[in-house]
Amino acid sequence: MNSWDVSSLDLAARKPEILSSGDAARVVAFNLPEGERLQDHEVHERAWVVVVDGEIEVEAGEASQSGGPGFVAEFDPGERHGVRAVSDSRFLLFLAPWGGAGHPGTMTLEEKAEVRERASERSEADA
Repeated sequence: MNSWDVSSLDLAARKPEILSSGDAARVVAFNLPEGERLQDHEVHERAWVVVVDGEIEVEAGEASQSGGPGFVAEFDPGERHGVRAVSDSRFLLFLAPWGGAGHPGTMTLEEKAEVRERASERSEADA
């Protein structure tokens, strides 16, 4: 068994710490100072944000909700979302299954080479 007391972890601000990672899920702890935000992003996995301390606001599309300790927000794979700390906050991010479909970590070397080639072509076309 592994266990953590997230409220007492020595988490550096804006430097997430992976607590656990396996095929089933990844769990990441965050310490986000008041007013700071995780920019709008998306992940390949289903994502859950669980507030441990402080208060955050989550945004997905036009929707926005905020909450303190015990607040849980769930996002579908590929759903764009952002997190803003209303006050100094600690929260957990659960990603499952880890790595989700299309995640670079689940790609073969051939698939990664194809993605790099397409990105290079787009970059040259944009130049």
